[in-house]
Amino acid sequence: MTQFNQPLGGNDMPRFAGPATMMRLPSQATAKGLDVCFVGVPIDIGSSNRSGTRHGPRQIRAESCMIRPYNMATRAKPFETFQVADIGDVAINTFDLKKTVGIIEKAYDAILAENCTPLTLGGDHTLTLPILRAMKKKHGPVALIHIDAHADINDEMFGEKIAHGTPFRRAVEEGLLACDKSFQIGLRGSGYSPDDFDWTRNQGFTVVTAEECWYKSLAPLMEQVRARVGNQPAYLTYDIDSLDPAFAPGTGTVEVGGLSTWQALEIIRGCRGLNLVGGDLVEVSPPLDPVGNTALIGANFLFEMLCVLPGCQYAR
Repeated sequence: MTQFNQPLGGNDMPRFAGPATMMRLPSQATAKGLDVCFVGVPIDIGSSNRSGTRHGPRQIRAESCMIRPYNMATRAKPFETFQVADIGDVAINTFDLKKTVGIIEKAYDAILAENCTPLTLGGDHTLTLPILRAMKKKHGPVALIHIDAHADINDEMFGEKIAHGTPFRRAVEEGLLACDKSFQIGLRGSGYSPDDFDWTRNQGFTVVTAEECWYKSLAPLMEQVRARVGNQPAYLTYDIDSLDPAFAPGTGTVEVGGLSTWQALEIIRGCRGLNLVGGDLVEVSPPLDPVGNTALIGANFLFEMLCVLPGCQYAR
């Protein structure tokens, strides 16, 4: 019988002590032997406004100490299903964004070679592009479930083709995505032209603005997502700035009128049944939220992602 790793319990070690890993899980150097890994990408050199997301993975891990192994709401029991560990951080080059993108892609090639599903602690949204490049080599073009205040489809930022506002333009151009099965949810704010949101619509994406989400449950929307995506390999990328800044002020590019935490949980839990091959939680900037609530939310969202991965067992 497989002995699955377990988060260190609060009755075995006080919550404020113990290993500084995601959910106080065991750590290891590689993804070998794992079904799922938590991995950090401490990057903010792709950010365009307020920095600090390089500290995101460390703070998310710190705040994850309160999460217990069983999901009381959904009855998911991932730590009776998967072998999970924290494999630490990708050793990025903090002085060179282009080199860092290559480093990230190579790191995820190695994770996927072990048939391990990565859940990523970010880090600015640039990191999703090299992950998607690795995903295509393993799974082919993936459906994208992208939760964000911004479409991140700029052609350039200050003349650069790669930054946290460009990953999904590059992903479309490189054929990394199944565009007709991709969704962007929570987009809002001011812009430069209608094309800021319409560009992805014109590529075949379904775009759901934040205003379309106000005053309602998002469970019906996720039924549509599941029906459209079907069994296509799918990648979930969650930008914490999709939430209203009342919930998550610790991020670099805040916009008013965002999603609530309960809507976000409906979205993530609504991914149950999808063929998820990975996910990330990005743009947590701890210096902008000294209380730690933004990182705490991020940690819980990553746990929820773990609970909807294919094959996760649920208690009756």
